[in-house]
Amino acid sequence: MITFKKDEQSKDSIFFRDGIRQIDFVLSYVDDIKKEAELKAERRKEFEQNLRKTGLELEVEDKRNSEDGRTYFVKIHAPWEVLVTYAEVLGIKMPIKESDIPPAENIPYMLGPLKLPKNVRHPHPEYFTAQFTRHRQELFLIEDESSFFPSSSRNRIVYYILSRCPFGIEDGKKKFGIERLLTSNTYSSAYPLHDGQYWKPSEPPNPVNERYILCQNWARFSYFYKEQPLDLVRNYFGEKIAMYFVFLGFYTEMLSFAAIVGLACFIYGLLSMDGNSSSTEICDPTIGGQIIMCPLCDQVCDYWRLNTTCLASKISHLFDNESTVFFAIFMGIWVTLFLEFWKQRQARMEYEWDLVDFEEEQQQLQLRPEFEAMCKHRKMNAVTKEMEPYMPLCSRLPWYFLSGATVTLWMALVIACMVAVIVYRLSVFATFASFMESEASFKHVKSFLTPQITTSLSGSCLNFIVILILNFFYEKISAWITKMEIPRTYQEYESSLTLKMFLFQFVNFYSSCFYVAFFKGKFVGYPGKYTYLFNVWRSEECDPGGCLIELTTQLTIIMTGKQIFGNVKEAIYPMVLNWWRRRKARTNSEKLYSRWEQDHDLETFGSLGLFYEYLETVIQFGFVTLFVASFPLAPLLALLNNIIEIRVDAWKLTTQYRRPVAAKAHSIGVWQDILYGMAVLSVATNAFIVAFTSDIIPRLVYYYAYSTDATEPMRGYVNDSLSTFLIADFPNHTAPSEKRDFITCRYRDYRYPPDHDQKYFHNMQYWHVLAAKMTFIIVMEHVVFLVKFLLAWMIPDVPKDVLDRIKREKLMTIKILHDFELNKLKENLRINSSELAKQVLIQENKAQLAKSAV
Repeated sequence: MITFKKDEQSKDSIFFRDGIRQIDFVLSYVDDIKKEAELKAERRKEFEQNLRKTGLELEVEDKRNSEDGRTYFVKIHAPWEVLVTYAEVLGIKMPIKESDIPPAENIPYMLGPLKLPKNVRHPHPEYFTAQFTRHRQELFLIEDESSFFPSSSRNRIVYYILSRCPFGIEDGKKKFGIERLLTSNTYSSAYPLHDGQYWKPSEPPNPVNERYILCQNWARFSYFYKEQPLDLVRNYFGEKIAMYFVFLGFYTEMLSFAAIVGLACFIYGLLSMDGNSSSTEICDPTIGGQIIMCPLCDQVCDYWRLNTTCLASKISHLFDNESTVFFAIFMGIWVTLFLEFWKQRQARMEYEWDLVDFEEEQQQLQLRPEFEAMCKHRKMNAVTKEMEPYMPLCSRLPWYFLSGATVTLWMALVIACMVAVIVYRLSVFATFASFMESEASFKHVKSFLTPQITTSLSGSCLNFIVILILNFFYEKISAWITKMEIPRTYQEYESSLTLKMFLFQFVNFYSSCFYVAFFKGKFVGYPGKYTYLFNVWRSEECDPGGCLIELTTQLTIIMTGKQIFGNVKEAIYPMVLNWWRRRKARTNSEKLYSRWEQDHDLETFGSLGLFYEYLETVIQFGFVTLFVASFPLAPLLALLNNIIEIRVDAWKLTTQYRRPVAAKAHSIGVWQDILYGMAVLSVATNAFIVAFTSDIIPRLVYYYAYSTDATEPMRGYVNDSLSTFLIADFPNHTAPSEKRDFITCRYRDYRYPPDHDQKYFHNMQYWHVLAAKMTFIIVMEHVVFLVKFLLAWMIPDVPKDVLDRIKREKLMTIKILHDFELNKLKENLRINSSELAKQVLIQENKAQLAKSAV
C-alpha cells in the first residue's frame, strides 16, 4: 500500500494520493452538530456506496487536513470503464481519423494583429468523429486512456452519474441526485476541479494547464482587441458556455458597423447644429426672445420666453436631424443582417464542434431529479416505450395559475412604479419652476438647467433606482415560482424562467422609454382645457423642440447605468466574496493550500449563471434596436460595454468562479426567438419615434407645403409650429396670480387662434402633419420589411462551404465505419475458417487413429 504524506504532495495536484488517478469531481461537507447530523451522515454513506457501485472511485480527505479544520472533501475519479460506458450513453463524439479537409480561414494581412497564436486558436487538430461505442473501441484514436476524454467530457459524465445516483428511501419515496443533497445541506458543494492555478503553468505530472492559457490569452484586458480562443473555451468549459461567448463576440463585431454609422450621424448633427434654422430662431432675442410661452404648470408657474430653451433646442438637434430617418432605416436593415449572419456563424460552429446531429430532444429525455422525486404516477413514453414518471395537469394547474398571477402582479407593480415616477415628475416640476424662478443664484444656471431638464434628469435617476430594486426582488420570486411549477426537464425549467424574467425585464426597463416616446406630450390638451392625471396633476408637456431629447436622456441614464452597475457587480461581487473566504482560512493565502480547497473557496457560477448573461445581452440589444432612432450613440455605448464585458466574463470564469460543469448546446436556444421578435418590433418603434417623437415630419410638411420663403424655406417654422391662446380664456384656478401687460401666450400645437370661428380646434395643418406621419410609418415599415425579407431569402442559413464540409465528413465517417466493420468481419471469418480447418484436421487424425487401431 502506498503511504501518503500530505506535505510531500504538490499543493496544486489534481490527482489522488497515488499521483495516477485524476480527480474529476469534488464533494465537500461539514460535520453537523444538529439533530439531522445522523440522517445526513447516513445519506452520505448510502450515496457514496452507490457511487462506488457505479464504478466511480472515491478518496476522502479528513477535516484535519483542511485549512479550516472542519471540512471533509470527497475526491471522485472516473476510471476508463465508467467513461466508455457513459460516453456511449450520452452519445459523445470522439475522433476516428484526422480530417483531410483544409481549414477555411484566410486571414487578411491587416487583421494579423487581432489574431492569437495558432496553437491557442486551434489547440488540437481537426478530426473526423463518430459517436463513441464500446464494441468499436479499436476504431477510435486512443493513444492514452487517461487523456483520451477531455476534462470537460469527464466532468460531464461524472455529473450525469451524480445527478441520478440514489441515496435512500424516505417517506416511501426513492430519493436520488446530488442536487437534492446540496439543497438539504447534506453536502455543502459539488464541483469539477480547475486544471491548476491561473497565474502560472502547471508542473509535471499535471497535464497542460488550460486555465492558465485562457487567463493569459483571453481574460486579460490588454487583449481587448484580440479574437477569442473559442476552441479552447469549448474544450475547457463545454459547448454551452462557449456558444455564449461566440454569440457575444459576433454581436460585438456587428455592433462596430452600427457604431460607426451612428457616430457619423451624431457628428453630422454636431456639425450642422449652428446652421439649424429652428435653433437659430429659438435663440434669436428678436424672435425666440419675443415669443411669450404659456405656463407649464398651474398657478405657480409663470409665463416664459422661448429663447430660455436655446441650449436644449441645440442639443435636441444633435439627435433630431435629417440623419435620424436614415439611421432608423439603416438599423432596421442592420438587425436583419445581424440575425441572418448569426445563423450562418451558428451553423459553422455546429459543424466545427460536432453538434450537427445533436438534438435538444436528447436533453429533454433527461428528466430533472426533482421532477422524478415529486411524481407519484407513471406513464409509458410513446417514444422509448418505457414507464417513466408522470405528473397530471390537475396537479400542476394551481401552480400555473399562481405563476401567471405573480408575473401579472409584478408587471402591474412596474407600471404602478412608472406612474409613481410620472406623479413625482408632475408634482416636483412646479416646485423646481418656482424655486429656480425665485432664487437669484440660479439666474446663470437657468440657461442650461431648465425645470424640464432638471425634472427629467431626477425622474430618470429615480426610475433607474426603482428598476434595480424591482429586479432584485423579482429574480428571487421568479426562480421560486418556476421551481414550484415542477418542470419536467432542465430545458423546460430554463424556458419557463426565461419567459417570466424576460417579460418582467422588458416591462421594467422599457416602460418608461415607451411612455416618453409615445405618450408624453401627446394628450396634454391645450391652455384652458388641459388633461389631468387623477384630476390632480396636469399632464406633462414636451419641450418646444420635442420629446426626443428627454427620450435620449432617459435612454442614456438607464442604459449606461445598467451597464456600469452590471460590470461592477460582476467583477466586484465574486472578488469580495472570495477574498472574505480566503481571509477566514488559517493560512490566509491562496497559494498555500490544496487544489480542491482553492476551488472550494471560489464563488459558484450556478446553473443559471449563463441565463443572466444572455438576459443582460438581450436587454441591451433592446436598447440598441427599439429606440435607436432617438439615440444614434447607443450602438457605440453597447460596443464599448461589450468589449469590456467579454473580458470581465472571461476573467471571472477563469479566476473568480469554480469551474462550471460542462454542458452541450448547439444554439443560443429560446433567446434567438426573442431576438427575432425584438427585431420586428424595433421597425415599428423606430418608425413611430421618427413620426411622433421626432420633429422631422412637421418640419418636412412645413418645408414642402407651408413655407413662404424660397431662399430660406425653413424660416418661420418655429412661429408656425406654435398656436396662440388668449390669456383672458384661462380658468381662474390655472392662470398665474400676477397680471401681465400682454394678452396672448403661445403653446406647441396646431390649433385655430382665439379670433377664429373654430377657436382652439385643430386646424388643417394638424391633419396634414398627422397624415404625413401615418404615411411615413406605413412607407418606412413596408420598405424595411421588404428589405428584411429579401435579405433573409438571399442569405442561406448554412453557408455552402459548411454544407460541403458536412457532406464530406458524413461520407468519410460512413466509409471509415464501413471499412472497420468489413475488416472486422474478414478477421472473424479468417479466425472461424482457421478454427474450422483445425477441427477438420483433428477429426481426420482421430479417424486415422481409429483405422490404425482396427
